[in-house]
Amino acid sequence: MSTVTIDSALPFGSYRELGNQELRERIQKAKRELGSSLLILGHHYQQDEVIEHADLTGDSYQLSKLAADSADCRTIVFCGVHFMAETADILANRPEKLESRHGARVRVVLPDMAAGCSMADMAAIRQVESAWEQLGEVIDNSDITPVTYINSAASLKAFCGKHGGIVCTSSNAKAVLEWSFKQRKRVFFFPDQHLGRNTSLKMGIPVEHMPVWNPHEDVLGGNAEEAIQSSKVILWKGHCSVHQMFQAVHVHQFREKIPGIKILVHPECPQEVNDIADISGSTSKIIETVRNAPAGTKWAIGTELHLVNRLKKEHPEQEIHFLSPLVCMCATMYRIDLAHLCWSLENIVRGTVVNQIHVKEDVARWSLIALERMLTVR
Repeated sequence: MSTVTIDSALPFGSYRELGNQELRERIQKAKRELGSSLLILGHHYQQDEVIEHADLTGDSYQLSKLAADSADCRTIVFCGVHFMAETADILANRPEKLESRHGARVRVVLPDMAAGCSMADMAAIRQVESAWEQLGEVIDNSDITPVTYINSAASLKAFCGKHGGIVCTSSNAKAVLEWSFKQRKRVFFFPDQHLGRNTSLKMGIPVEHMPVWNPHEDVLGGNAEEAIQSSKVILWKGHCSVHQMFQAVHVHQFREKIPGIKILVHPECPQEVNDIADISGSTSKIIETVRNAPAGTKWAIGTELHLVNRLKKEHPEQEIHFLSPLVCMCATMYRIDLAHLCWSLENIVRGTVVNQIHVKEDVARWSLIALERMLTVR
């Protein structure tokens, strides 16, 4: 990932002093000037005032694919986090898309470069390469399919592309694991242990055949050789800081307090929560489930706070609660605000693009292979 910052760019500092109403007006003006050449993407976890300006909303992969399929778009402003912007750059600038645009690249901008992902940061490419090398000393690497969750750096997607692996989303994790086991006898799943474990358990894989690889342990990720040799799924010791907060006691408390309430959680939640929830599913499934539920349905939802609050506003006919008693929002997603969005747009208007995400050609090529494998899975 590289950043392009033009020396003549508008300085950001002055934007912090502007009120929200002025920022909204200036954002709308910039959007009008840029027209159909611009697409603002807003991930579901973004603040409402940012989502208000998004041309498309959705989860990370869905947004990237929709933007890449746009014939007119020449600049994507991704209100999300860095791995999402990387995926958008890879998909929007894949070879056939570049050819259709006579070589013109779609620029991808991340309004605030500090908008990262704590989960993605828990698996660095050097750590994964070291783990792969160590695994090869105990078992045959040709027996392992590496699978990376889409919430990961492009370098990890490229690693999977190079080693016969694949990318998954929370929506298709089961189908991806089934595909992986048709290729080889084991799966190395990173960076989120909970999605990997919860999905594998539903497929009938016992937890004792799912050792957890801790990248901070010097020898075999803290595992005995026997545990690796008897493994079916090797999980990475990573997690989402938002979904890690939900606990089984929160589920029990809501069921005691509100009879008939249904518990709806994301599969990034720990196993003890996932196992006792009424429904576990991706962000899209959570939204769809609430949208299709009859009036009067009561929910306690275990996912990011902004999304839960938005569902509460959109569905006043239902009773919706946030599952945790603690405030639980994605702090890195929260970094994208109106000031950063306005600053990035006005720089685009004047031709001084800031915070451009450009994945290196070799990394993009191998990442695309892993992403395209995912698209063949049904």
